[in-house]
Amino acid sequence: MTNAQPSAEGVPADAMRRLAELSPGKPGSIFTSDLSVNEFLLVREAGFKPIGLVLGSSIYHVGIQIGRWGKNQELETLSQAMYHARELAMTRMEAEAAALGADGIVGVRLTVEAREFGNDIAEFIAIGTAVKADNPPPGGGSWRNNKEQPFTSDLSGQDFWTLIRAGYAPLGMVMGTCVYHIAHQKMGAVFSNMGKNVEIEQFTQALYDARELAMARMQAEAESLHAEGVVGVQLNAHNHRWGGHTTEFFSIGTAVRPLRADHEIERPTMVLSLDG
Repeated sequence: MTNAQPSAEGVPADAMRRLAELSPGKPGSIFTSDLSVNEFLLVREAGFKPIGLVLGSSIYHVGIQIGRWGKNQELETLSQAMYHARELAMTRMEAEAAALGADGIVGVRLTVEAREFGNDIAEFIAIGTAVKADNPPPGGGSWRNNKEQPFTSDLSGQDFWTLIRAGYAPLGMVMGTCVYHIAHQKMGAVFSNMGKNVEIEQFTQALYDARELAMARMQAEAESLHAEGVVGVQLNAHNHRWGGHTTEFFSIGTAVRPLRADHEIERPTMVLSLDG
């Protein structure tokens, strides 16, 4: 049993020892990866070598905030908690990749799992494969982003290969979150709508507002990376354990930049199936 203290980023010393044993680039060294065989081959074809599986974890107590019964409102304390917990997991994963000398992390998965330590406790986990480029980018400079951190991407190996082939590079995973309390309907409105096909505007506006807040925050992160755009965006809703009238909207995607200003994307090749 060890009493090793975590690093400044919160990465356990045992994890740093495991990474050191991988010794990427040295004769006889091995790599670890959660890429499928097809993804591994395509990442290699794109000019990147997998060097190690990296992860970050944060077990977080999410505090309590109660919304007013009849009011649509963001629960800012909960929004901040859900964002900070994910950011801790991502930062620790990036620290492991940096320790390996990686240029980026591909195939990142960012998940939340409820734990039985308590009703308001969840583990936030980020995991992906750290990679090292064979060569610098075609336009010069570094594969790392403008914050000198390894890029992160939740694209599949196939999509990553397509992105690089098209002349674009990932900068980092960007995300936005909003925990929102959706007002309850007044009793009179419930009875007046019985038996009718009618839009419940109060609910529509609440969900619209919450999604817009999450999307705007994701876009702000992309702008801070000087991205041209965000690809592979997912916008999900999670209720967690807050009940039916409190929902988290979470948006996430990969911010990208062009490798060269004069690059032209190849025309796609049409493939006709011979089946049927």
